[in-house]
Amino acid sequence: MASYTVRVWDLPTRIFHWTLMLCVIGLVVTAYRRGDAMEWHFRLGYAVVSLLLFRLVWGLLGGRWSRFSSFLYGPRNVIRYLRGQNDPDHLVGHNPMGAASVFALLALLLAQVATGLFSDDEVSSSGPLSRLIGPSLVSQVTYYHKGIGQWLIYALVALHLGAILYHLFVKKDNLIQPMIHGDKVLGQSAQPSRDDAASRSMALVIFACCAGLVAWVVKLAG
Repeated sequence: MASYTVRVWDLPTRIFHWTLMLCVIGLVVTAYRRGDAMEWHFRLGYAVVSLLLFRLVWGLLGGRWSRFSSFLYGPRNVIRYLRGQNDPDHLVGHNPMGAASVFALLALLLAQVATGLFSDDEVSSSGPLSRLIGPSLVSQVTYYHKGIGQWLIYALVALHLGAILYHLFVKKDNLIQPMIHGDKVLGQSAQPSRDDAASRSMALVIFACCAGLVAWVVKLAG
């Protein structure tokens, strides 16, 4: 049986994935420590905002399998997948369940960092945008940020890790390696993701613009 090595995940997507993971771990650690750790909590939060903004843009302009259009599945496609009727694209990029996990995680992380920007614990730290809204709304977003939001993310991350382990040990499909080196060995040919110097340079410019925008907003609010 012929095999095809296909570039699925471009370098910017891979860097985004692993950097986001490290930042989220750092946010969890610093959230439960006091003193200077909270300063790092905010810095990591700004980094996550920048990364998420980048991913939203890269979901439109990135490599073939990083674009949202490649894993935006309709109900019929999802039902077919749940019945075990895989489409060819399911075996390349994100399958319908993986796609749902990605969209949910992006949405929850956006909600978490957004509420963090407006939160105020009334003790030692407050988000840079908290003075732009009323006390009642600040209290509500702080409650979400410190309670509901983080537990929703923990639950989704646990499901995400569980799905990876299921694919690895039950379906014998290693989802981790392609996210490290970018390539996936397939039983059929597939269109590769663009991953050259030009696209990587574009990604760097996009991220720089996103980070600059976040820095500008934070400085303006301060």
